[in-house]
Amino acid sequence: MIEESILTLYRKFRLETFREIFSQVHEKEGSLRATEAFSAAVIDLMDGPTVTEFADFIGISQPNATYKVNSLVQKGYIEKFSEGDKRKTLLRVSGKFRSYYPETMSTFKKAARMLREKFTEAQLEAAACVIDALCEYYGEQPLSKAAPEL
Repeated sequence: MIEESILTLYRKFRLETFREIFSQVHEKEGSLRATEAFSAAVIDLMDGPTVTEFADFIGISQPNATYKVNSLVQKGYIEKFSEGDKRKTLLRVSGKFRSYYPETMSTFKKAARMLREKFTEAQLEAAACVIDALCEYYGEQPLSKAAPEL
């Protein structure tokens, strides 16, 4: 039962992510191609990676990652910045990228509101513990490109 529930949730999150990313892809000059949209979304989710960290995460060479990042910087979707050690360049998405990305937080707030109406506080706390355990588990595991085995 729990395996099927986790897999269903995983698939629904993936589908929603793909829908959001493909909604950013437009057929005009300077717009994002699908791989660029995915790259920018990964950089956003990694919360300030270096080019090397980005390359390692998605499993591509450093030169390939540098090419992708420079293309995104040139188009205005990614910014390079430094914090503390000025020799270390970090990446983040720009306001231009955020303007193309649908506001997903409102979707999650609506879902949380629905859950509060449907379940007791004790049930929600138990569910939060389960979700926290999953997050902890995935935080300890090497991230792969494949779906989780359940």
